[in-house]
Amino acid sequence: MVVGAARSVNPKVKVIIKFPNWYEHFQANGYDLDQEPRIFDGIYTGTETRDPVNNDQHLQQYESYEIIRYFDNIAPGRNGGGWVDTYGCRYLDRYAEQLWDTMLAKTPQIMLFQYSDLLRAAQAGDRKAWSNLDTTFKMAELDTWSARGGATGQPSYAAVAGYSLSQVNDVVGKLGNPVAIANYKPYQSIGEDFLPNYLGMIGIPIEMYPEFPTKAKTILLTEDAKFDRQIVGKIKAHLLQGGTVIITSGLLKAIQGNGPNQLGQIAEIGLTGSQLSADRYQGFFGMTGGPLPHNILLPQISFQTNDAWPEVRLTANGNGAPLLLQDHYADGLLYILDIPDNPFDLYDLPQPVLTSLRRFLLRGFPVQFDAPSQVSLFLYDNDTFVTESFLDHPAAVTISLAGTGHRLRNLVTGQTLAGQAPPPIKTPFGRPIPQPPATEFHLTVQPYSFVAFAGE
Repeated sequence: MVVGAARSVNPKVKVIIKFPNWYEHFQANGYDLDQEPRIFDGIYTGTETRDPVNNDQHLQQYESYEIIRYFDNIAPGRNGGGWVDTYGCRYLDRYAEQLWDTMLAKTPQIMLFQYSDLLRAAQAGDRKAWSNLDTTFKMAELDTWSARGGATGQPSYAAVAGYSLSQVNDVVGKLGNPVAIANYKPYQSIGEDFLPNYLGMIGIPIEMYPEFPTKAKTILLTEDAKFDRQIVGKIKAHLLQGGTVIITSGLLKAIQGNGPNQLGQIAEIGLTGSQLSADRYQGFFGMTGGPLPHNILLPQISFQTNDAWPEVRLTANGNGAPLLLQDHYADGLLYILDIPDNPFDLYDLPQPVLTSLRRFLLRGFPVQFDAPSQVSLFLYDNDTFVTESFLDHPAAVTISLAGTGHRLRNLVTGQTLAGQAPPPIKTPFGRPIPQPPATEFHLTVQPYSFVAFAGE
């Protein structure tokens, strides 16, 4: 009805379909990520995440990056670019972030929607908390940029776009191909809505695939993976090859049991049906612990002690629930990641909890990351990386590179940072815990800002 009619008039016409940002719900609204990319000459990607809280969709900022990567893997070489609009932003930096993150995904083009909106005067919004800090987006620089183009008065959204893209332009060409944990989301699947983007917001790089990514070392499986009826067999095969599989509590609920296509073929792990209202956290072997900022409700996981082991725990009145459970199968590692009832509670996990999660899940990745929530990490295969803060206050970030004697070179300024050996880690009894050699760097990332480095 569309492509055929167009080609009957002009056989040389190219028809491109633009997919919206709410990919999790396409199958209920007439979009088909399996068939339509094969019908049309190309696709385009909606990366307009807008406000993550007040918008009804609650799309998290990381999605402006993640959805490009997902659609690139659906239609390799035919995903034309990202599409950003000017709507739904409480502060002007949010518009800039959508542009930056679209380009950090290494998309070839960007589409600014729409012309009449771009001519409107840009509204700075509520940015008092960070307006005087050395952020990536600066209103004074925007005014200069706009005036340089001959504009008078308040800068337009077109000027904001030009200024913002000029900032990320200094970085994008120096980045390699993205590197991340591979997340398998089968076509037409739904479950744990948009969860990979919440994980990206706590500093766990994610790349989504429509087919099971057999070549990846580490694979994340959310509840979406239950739509693959062979998923347990694929998990088993990946573990037998020495790979790592992370499954969420949502998927665990769907595949637990002892049937031929259930997780009991691999591990004696399941959900009890109860929930824990946790108020404290506990680390590896009880090494660290402390209070949570508020009670967090999460499913309780049953497991066989010493067959599986909780690496990170949340507790309530002495009772515990593993936030991250580890089990060995052949030469592989199986992790169960317990997801709170409210995914926004991931952002309220204390920094030591998040750092522990990353230490296990990003094992073998070139960069280790110690940062608060809502600070993202983008990794690339040429020893470059970007870290971006979505907080309204400065964030202290520690970067660790495997090996000794490394330096970091800022991809914008060219300045280099010298690192140091990380401090030793000890048990509560004072015994040192052996750690591989590493070089550690301490950074401060300003609110709603990004920094880009190359390891040398």
